Amino acid sequence: MSQATKRKHVVKEVMGDYVIPTQQQQIVRVLGTPGNNLHEVETAKGERFLVSMPTKFRKNIWIKRGDFLIVDPIEEGDKVKAEISFILYKDHIRHLIKEGAWPEGFSENLQNGTSQNGHKQVDNARASSEDDVQTDDAESEPDDSDLFVNTNRINYEYSDSEEDSNEEDTEDEEERQEEEAK
Repeated sequence: MSQATKRKHVVKEVMGDYVIPTQQQQIVRVLGTPGNNLHEVETAKGERFLVSMPTKFRKNIWIKRGDFLIVDPIEEGDKVKAEISFILYKDHIRHLIKEGAWPEGFSENLQNGTSQNGHKQVDNARASSEDDVQTDDAESEPDDSDLFVNTNRINYEYSDSEEDSNEEDTEDEEERQEEEAK
């Protein structure tokens, strides 16, 4: 199987499947990535440990601080106590809340809209999951709130009016003419 085909199947699996954790699995939040395909996570009870990323996710799926994961425990690990089995996105979290499988320790972060480290999380996932049930698809308009926002880039505001740029251009030309006259 080619690398592109493998990537396509892995991404399709992660984005399309809605998984509920088993008794052994648990939901955790990513606190950081020390490197070497390891991620520091925190459980809903506040326990911190490292998890490893399986080979199928490497170079195919990216995990950032504040994301939620479903992990399988590893018995032989001292520092690395689990392996990532599933990555949770907004729709997955809404589904888990609707099913009642979401841990109470993380519900506080979702209601506030941010995690403890300040990163944006799911916006009122409980309210939006209830709204999804009540609204019809025909009436709903496209919403850009689900689009990925790169927090590593500076957001520039651009003005659409040409008048502002024309005024600035004429001022610059006048200054140049004055300097040339001197």
